[in-house]
Amino acid sequence: MKKPLVGALLALLLTGAAAAPAMAAAPPQAPAAEDRATAAVAVDFAGTVALSNCSGSLVRMPSSQPNDPALVLSNGHCLETGMPGAGEVVKDVRSTRSFSLLNSAGNKVATLRASKIAYGTMTDTDISIYQVTKTYAQIQSLYGIGALTLNDVRPTQGSSIKVVSGYWKRIYSCNVDGFVYRMKEGDWTWKDSVRYTSSCNTIGGTSGSPVIDTATGKVVAVNNTGNESGESCTVNNPCEIDENGTVTVRQGINYAQETYTIVPCVGAGNVIDLNRPGCTLPKP
Repeated sequence: MKKPLVGALLALLLTGAAAAPAMAAAPPQAPAAEDRATAAVAVDFAGTVALSNCSGSLVRMPSSQPNDPALVLSNGHCLETGMPGAGEVVKDVRSTRSFSLLNSAGNKVATLRASKIAYGTMTDTDISIYQVTKTYAQIQSLYGIGALTLNDVRPTQGSSIKVVSGYWKRIYSCNVDGFVYRMKEGDWTWKDSVRYTSSCNTIGGTSGSPVIDTATGKVVAVNNTGNESGESCTVNNPCEIDENGTVTVRQGINYAQETYTIVPCVGAGNVIDLNRPGCTLPKP
């Protein structure tokens, strides 16, 4: 896992520079009409959050309404209650966790407060979803920040993506290299994980970062792990397992968990209902 960090100072000592890279200026002219359909969406830090030990994002479903309680997405292994065990699901547990909400430049504009852990697990996927005390409309009105939308379809191989870390205020750019039938790390197994091309060399503290498709601006995955030392299937060294059981280790390669599977599980009022049609998230 892109493990949670004890604190920024320790992470700085371990990884060196933490400043966000300069963003490239937009081209002076708009793309030609025939190119507009494939033109990249500008991706910045607006709507991302920093946790005490991880990254995350303010998210909405395609059907979410302005007066719904807002949701924050991160990793299951970033939960303040500790990493859920294999087969464990956390649902509707009271929480007062705080999140630093960032604007497009990566500056903190507000502190959001959780009301509960709406959902969290490290089984089949690695996600945590917090419900906060404000609605999308309140956040937009008070701070001028809108939520990122979860795409409701599976990402595509080769698509251009950006991994946006609110913890480090850093953006990684790469492509979807492929998909992993099963990925095993320690006691945990994840299904249909996203594998990045090598330029997304994410580090500790980037856990929970939204993975944004640059063609749509929508969230397609949540960053969660990478193979650090070349070991096979150990903590911080996930292995890939194909349909035939063949194990592959890719040292230095990083991964994310798809988020389109979350969408069918969220109903009216942003209530997570694991019994909704099409919902495949693990149940408690």
